[in-house]
Amino acid sequence: MSFFSMVAAFGTVGDPRATDTPRQQVVEQLALPPLTAAGEGPQSFLREERVQRGDTVMELLQRLGVDDAAAVGFLKGNAATQALFRQLSPGKNLTVRTGPQGELQTLVFPLNGGKDQALMVERSGDKFMASEQVLPLETQVVMKTAEIRYSLFGASDAAGIPDSVATQLADIFGGDIDFHRDLRKGDRFAVIYESINYLGRAVRSGRIVAAEFVNNGKTYRAAWFADPAGGENSSGYYTADGKNIRKAFLRSPLEFSRITSGFTAARFHPVLQKWRAHKGIDYGAPTGTRVKATGNGTVEFVGVQGGYGKVIVLRHQSRYTTLYGHLSGFAAGMRKGTRVSQGDVIGFVGATGLASGPHLHYEFRVSDVHQNPLAMALPSAPPLMPEQLGLFRARTEAHLARLDLIRGFNLAQAD
Repeated sequence: MSFFSMVAAFGTVGDPRATDTPRQQVVEQLALPPLTAAGEGPQSFLREERVQRGDTVMELLQRLGVDDAAAVGFLKGNAATQALFRQLSPGKNLTVRTGPQGELQTLVFPLNGGKDQALMVERSGDKFMASEQVLPLETQVVMKTAEIRYSLFGASDAAGIPDSVATQLADIFGGDIDFHRDLRKGDRFAVIYESINYLGRAVRSGRIVAAEFVNNGKTYRAAWFADPAGGENSSGYYTADGKNIRKAFLRSPLEFSRITSGFTAARFHPVLQKWRAHKGIDYGAPTGTRVKATGNGTVEFVGVQGGYGKVIVLRHQSRYTTLYGHLSGFAAGMRKGTRVSQGDVIGFVGATGLASGPHLHYEFRVSDVHQNPLAMALPSAPPLMPEQLGLFRARTEAHLARLDLIRGFNLAQAD
């Protein structure tokens, strides 16, 4: 807010006759300058979206909130922007900055052939310019806090936190918090993450370096650590005392969706039209949604299997297996014996087999006995070794202290 001050100067005179001086009160209406909120000006919104299987440029722009016919026409008709249409492969991030009405201001899209090479589209008045650039990128550490009123993404949007950071947050704490069912109004989080910038503007978000999530009154906290010596258990997110925040299995193979059928001894099957046990969890999601491996393992089966349709079965260690059914397709490289890591995309949601609509059927088995993955206690991943703790504390102490500093400050709420 802009402020101005009026300074009055006072003087004293020793002559007592000054009190006899005639005085007249004058009242004058002064025109005050308009008051504006701090930083008020043209609003802009930075958004990024990961390309999913089957996406088109128009679908991506719609998800990114771009509502700009002139920009769409430029992207379709300009020769320099055709790489955006040709190289729209799953896993890439498209980043845009838009105005309050959805007008496109800038667009950044990474190109094949170089880590820092990108298609840049920039608006200048009513004109657009497109170019391919090798971006001189800088990394900045950003600290944000937010409070949840309705959803994780709603809170992160209100705080100006990119979607990819919110997704990382769900991945980090997904073993302890079921982000489909456990979120409560009033839950809050603080996050410290890397922002990859070009000329002071964010191009993409990097890794979360430390985070705290308070869910239903219980606090979870983690910091990123990578041991330069490498080896087993050399990188990941750990608590302040060196325990691995990651469980051996994620609670869910999808980032966000809704549960349409739970684990039960009796469910009326919508296709077979009869009652039968449902020994898994069904997640409703659009066709093409990415399906993640819930734990490190090896592909035991990939192909078509009866009512499951297109299915992948993973074996984890010796006792555990997970099954992912009704898929529309498999990720590249999925074959028997392929090793996968927790969080790797292994397939895509579909409606193959005995399915009444697009969804993922997920099963968790221990020694070939079906278990409810939402109810059972999941095993933890290994903690840091004693010889790693000193280096871990030295590298994470400052970030954990920052979490203490920013907790409760600049708290943003989703509408």
